[in-house]
Amino acid sequence: MARRREIQKRDPLPDPKYHSITLAKFVNTLMVCGKKSIAETIVYGALDTLKDRIPNEDPLAVFTQAVDNAKPVLQVKSRRVGGATYQVPTEIAPRNRTAMAFRWIIEFSRKRGEKTMRERLAGELFDCYNRQGSTIKRKDDTHRMAEANKAFAHFRF
Repeated sequence: MARRREIQKRDPLPDPKYHSITLAKFVNTLMVCGKKSIAETIVYGALDTLKDRIPNEDPLAVFTQAVDNAKPVLQVKSRRVGGATYQVPTEIAPRNRTAMAFRWIIEFSRKRGEKTMRERLAGELFDCYNRQGSTIKRKDDTHRMAEANKAFAHFRF
């Protein structure tokens, strides 16, 4: 492999309805087996449901706030030092924070009990917007684990 320069990350085109790159990335993360139109239908349906639940708010603003509430700041990584393995707290890069929030929201919406994926996703986004639910619990657990292992922060290189 050539070692000349670092390859630049490319952002996808903005989504056709709301013209948001973040929403386009979320659709791509939700997509299974290349079925983008189905993923778009699910996401847009969930945003319409959010518009019904919170009538005076813009659904894109609710989505953005929900994702921001779900983004983790710290995580722990295993680091082997002198025969012992330590959980070292590290900061997460902004791009990876968003990706982790997307993955967690999708993972926990798939596990919910509502009938359709549209309703599940809308429910999980609504919970994230209100700072409750499984995704926020996962974020808090991650932060708690990093806080508990703060003593090993000096092993970070």
